Amino acid sequence: MDLLPLDIDADIRRARTLPAGFYGSADIHDLLVREVLPRTWQLVPVTHQLAAPGDAAPWTLLDGSLSEPLLAVRGAGGEVRVLSNVCTHRGNLLLEAPGRAADGFRCRYHGRRFDAGGRCLFMPGFEEVDGFPGPEDHLARLPTASWGPLLFTSLAPETDLAVILAPVGARLEPLLTVPLHLDPAATRSYQVEASWALYCDNYLEGFHIPFVHPALAGTLEEASYRTETYDLCSLQTGEAPAGQEAFDLPAGHPDAGRRVGGYYFFLFPNTMLNFYPWGVSVNILLPQGPDRARIDYLAYVADDTRRARGAGGDLHTVELEDEAVVESVARGVRSRIYRRGRYAPTREQAVHHFHRLLARHLNAAWERGANSSATRP
Repeated sequence: MDLLPLDIDADIRRARTLPAGFYGSADIHDLLVREVLPRTWQLVPVTHQLAAPGDAAPWTLLDGSLSEPLLAVRGAGGEVRVLSNVCTHRGNLLLEAPGRAADGFRCRYHGRRFDAGGRCLFMPGFEEVDGFPGPEDHLARLPTASWGPLLFTSLAPETDLAVILAPVGARLEPLLTVPLHLDPAATRSYQVEASWALYCDNYLEGFHIPFVHPALAGTLEEASYRTETYDLCSLQTGEAPAGQEAFDLPAGHPDAGRRVGGYYFFLFPNTMLNFYPWGVSVNILLPQGPDRARIDYLAYVADDTRRARGAGGDLHTVELEDEAVVESVARGVRSRIYRRGRYAPTREQAVHHFHRLLARHLNAAWERGANSSATRP
C-alpha cells in the first residue's frame, strides 16, 4: 500500500492529480471493493421488470467487483423490496430469471421456502432442528431509497441518500416527475480497457468536449458550461445554443429562462445520471479489475419525439469517443516518466472533487485496516 495515504490538496490551484500508479494498483482496487463500494448507494436496474405486485427479478450488484447476488420483488402495496438472492441453507441462488413470486420463493436445491418478504417458512428435514427457523434463516433485506422513479440500494450505507441528494433536489427532482419508460434498444453494455476511475475522471469535466466530441460540441456552449460540487455528488450543466434542443423549464425552476441542454449528475463513486429534454440516460460503472471496467447504459424516455436531437441525441458515438481517449490515457499513465498532473481550476473542479473523495474514503479504509492489524494479538 505504498500509495496510501493519498494526498490531494484542498486548493485546486496547488493540487496535483492522483498518482499514476493509483490507476493500475491491485491493492487499491481490492481496498475499494472490500471497504468502499459496500458503503455506497447503487441503482437497482431491474425495477422495469416489476410491473405488478408479486413480480420478482434477480441481478448481481456491481458484477465483477462486489458481485453480490440480489433480487427485487414488488410487494402487494406496490413497494419494492431488495433481498439477498442466496438461500440461507447451503447458498444456492434462489431466482435465476425474472418471474412471479407472489407466493414466495422455493429453493430448488433442498426445498427451503421463503415468503415474498424473505421470511423462511419451512424446509423438509428440519423438523427436529432447535429454534428453526431463526433470524439467520430469513433472507437479508437491504435498505432502499427512491429518487423519482429510480430506486437505489446499498449493502451498508454510511449516509442517507436523501441527505446526499438534497443539494440538487430543487434542480433535478422536477425532471423525474414526468412519466418515463425504459427503452430496451438503448440498454447496452460497453467494456473499456482502463481503470474505472479514469472513466470517471473523463466524465467529470466538459473540458475535453471540443477536442474529443466534435458533434456534441455543437450542441453545448463551452462558455456557459458550469460545474457544482457537493459532499458526495456533483452536477455539470451545459447550455444549448440557439436552434438546439433545450429543456422547457417551468417558472420557479432555479434555471428558468436558461437554455439548458443537459444536466450531468454524478453520485459518488460510480453512478452517472444524464438529464436531457427527452429523458434520462443512466451510466452504471462497474469496476472489473485494476485496469478494466464495464459501463451499463439504461435510457428512460419521456418524449420520443425529441430523442435523436440535442446533446443526448447520439450517446453511442459519444461513448465510443470517450472510450478511445480513456484507453489512450490508460496506456499513458503506465509510463515510467509520467507521475501526476495538475488541474485546470475553472474546468476540472469535479475531477478534483472526485479525487478528494477517493482520498477521503480510501484513506479511512486503509486506516481502519491498519488500526485493526495493530490491535490483533
